[in-house]
Amino acid sequence: MKLFVRDLTVIDSTYLDASRGFVGESYQVDVVLDGQLNEQSMILDFALVKKQIKAIIDAEVDHKLLVPSLSQACSVIPDDERTQVNYRLSKDEVIQVKAPHEAYCLLQCEVLTEAFLADYLEQVILDKLPENVTGLSISLRSEEIDTPFYHYTHGLKKHNGNCQRIAHGHRSKIDIFINDQYSSKWVEQWAARWTDIYLASDSDVIKRSDLSFITEKPTAEVHCSAYHAPQGYFELLMPASRCEVLNNDTTVEELARFICETIKDKEGENKVTVFAYEGIGKGAIVEL
Repeated sequence: MKLFVRDLTVIDSTYLDASRGFVGESYQVDVVLDGQLNEQSMILDFALVKKQIKAIIDAEVDHKLLVPSLSQACSVIPDDERTQVNYRLSKDEVIQVKAPHEAYCLLQCEVLTEAFLADYLEQVILDKLPENVTGLSISLRSEEIDTPFYHYTHGLKKHNGNCQRIAHGHRSKIDIFINDQYSSKWVEQWAARWTDIYLASDSDVIKRSDLSFITEKPTAEVHCSAYHAPQGYFELLMPASRCEVLNNDTTVEELARFICETIKDKEGENKVTVFAYEGIGKGAIVEL
């Protein structure tokens, strides 16, 4: 017998890719359980499915940097409190992150795929379920979006939860209206501008020489960010060409405001409305 739960949760995370660099992603999660009925004539109470399995997924991969640790481009260097990940994109470009251990999910693969991530979660979750549950299938799927969208990565140092992690991200749509009419032009421009982008706050920018770790020596211009947050000290070095530095925090509210103000400067007296999404089904609205 099987038990299923669709849209159990959403995973918002970022993974490292050899050509794209940081890739912010949002996965919808579907679960199917195989097993025998227990003393309550259930495979597992739906309340437990939603609470227990969601908690495991959140702890393992949500709001984390997913690292294909077996890649030849990757090296992982742990110390007592933090882990450093070096990921070379090319001879000219490198990404380096040093952050508390819980900011990462280190995966035993060379290239991260949805199938590998689903298999990993199946193994981790099944080991923690009751004995009457004999099988588990996890399906990860991206939201169906029929308009342009972007992938972004960021960190929110002021956040008390896991959003403070310096490299987590989202796959997000954006809706822009000029005088209440949907603007394909502006949507396309922002989707292109923020393709696989890292969004940083100017208050977090530091000099390369102020990083606490030894940096590799790419020839391309680099961006460096660092901040203290409740979970610890976070540091990042990455190609400047893959980053945009904003004069505010990178919460979705501030992103919506930044986009709206930038467009308003071009649109003059026209009314501008921006729906900025943070992953799936949530976001902020700004109108000017």
